[in-house]
Amino acid sequence: MSYQRGWDAIHLRMPDTIPHTEYCSHPRLVKAVVGVDPREDPSAWRRFYDATNYDLLWSTDDGPGWVGPTTNMGHAVFQEGGTDYDADISCPFADADEVLAFRPDEVYGVPDVDERAAYFQERWDAAQAAYPNQIYTGGYYKTVFSACIAAFGWDLFLTAGGMDPQGFDAVLEGFYRISEANFRAWAKTTAPVFICHDDIVWTSGPVFRPEWYRQYVFPRYERLWDILKSAGKKILFCSDGDFTPFVHDLAAAGADGFIFEPLTDLELIVREYGESKVIIGNVDTRALTFGGSAEVRAEVERCWELGRRCPGYFCAVGNHIPHNVPVENALLYLQLIEDYGTRRS
Repeated sequence: MSYQRGWDAIHLRMPDTIPHTEYCSHPRLVKAVVGVDPREDPSAWRRFYDATNYDLLWSTDDGPGWVGPTTNMGHAVFQEGGTDYDADISCPFADADEVLAFRPDEVYGVPDVDERAAYFQERWDAAQAAYPNQIYTGGYYKTVFSACIAAFGWDLFLTAGGMDPQGFDAVLEGFYRISEANFRAWAKTTAPVFICHDDIVWTSGPVFRPEWYRQYVFPRYERLWDILKSAGKKILFCSDGDFTPFVHDLAAAGADGFIFEPLTDLELIVREYGESKVIIGNVDTRALTFGGSAEVRAEVERCWELGRRCPGYFCAVGNHIPHNVPVENALLYLQLIEDYGTRRS
C-alpha cells in the first residue's frame, strides 16, 4: 500500500505498480487475511487495507440526515447475516402531483456552509489519521439523482420527472441548492479527492431520454464540480449501472475520473480517456461470486490488459466485494491483482 502511489495515479503520473482500491463488506475475508474478525475488532479493517495494498479508500459523507418526508423502499440483504434486511416499504407522497409541488430545500433545509465545513473537516481529519497509508476521500452521495430516489422512490420519481419535466426542474433545483451548500462546505476542507456519487442509470442504461439528463442533470454537475475544482479538488464520478452513453457528458462537465461497474464500457473509457482521466474498476463481482479460479483469473487479466498503460488506472471490483463471495475466490483475486499489478507490459 502507498498513499504516494495513489496520489501519483490520481494526478496521472504513472505509478511503479498498478494501484488498488475496493469497497469491501466481507468480514470473513478480512479475518482470513489478518486473523481478526472486524465485527469484533474494527481495527482489523486498517490491517486488511494495509495487507492487501489499498492505495485509496472510498468515502462519502452527506452530513446529518434529512429531517422531513422520505421514502423507504426496503432493503435486500447486503450484510452477512441479513442484519440490514428491511421489508418495510413506505412513501409519504400520494402521487406525482405531490412530488411536483415539493420543495426539498424549504422542507429539508439548506445547511450553513461554514458549520457544515467544520463538521466535514473534523470527520475527514479523523478518518485520514486512522488510515495514513491510503488516500481517504471526501464525497457526497445524494447529489441530484440519488436525492430524488431517496425522497420519492423510483416509481414516483420517474413518473413525476417524465410527466412534467419542466415542473420537476423546480424540484431538482431544490436538491441542487442543498447539494451546492454541501459542496461548498467540502471545498473548504483539506480533503484532496472527492467522490461525487449519483446513481443516474440502471443496469440497462438511462431511465430518461438522454436529452432529459443533458438539460436537467449534467449542467448542475458542472456547476457543482466547478466549486470543487476551484478549490483544487480531484472529482471522481461514481454510479451503479451502465452510464456508457454519458461518459463524454460527464467528462465535459468536469469529472477527473470514473468509478464504475462492469456494465459500463471499460474499453471505451480507456480508449477515449486512458491518458486523461482516473479509471477505477471494473472487475466483475459475478465472476468472483459464481465463477471458479479460471473465471477470476480471466477477469483480472481482462482489466489488466486494458488498464495497465493508463497512468490513472486503479484495479478494483466493479461495485464491491460482498460477503457471499467465496473466500478462496476473493483471496485468489487479491493475489492476482498483486501479481499483475507489478507488470506494466
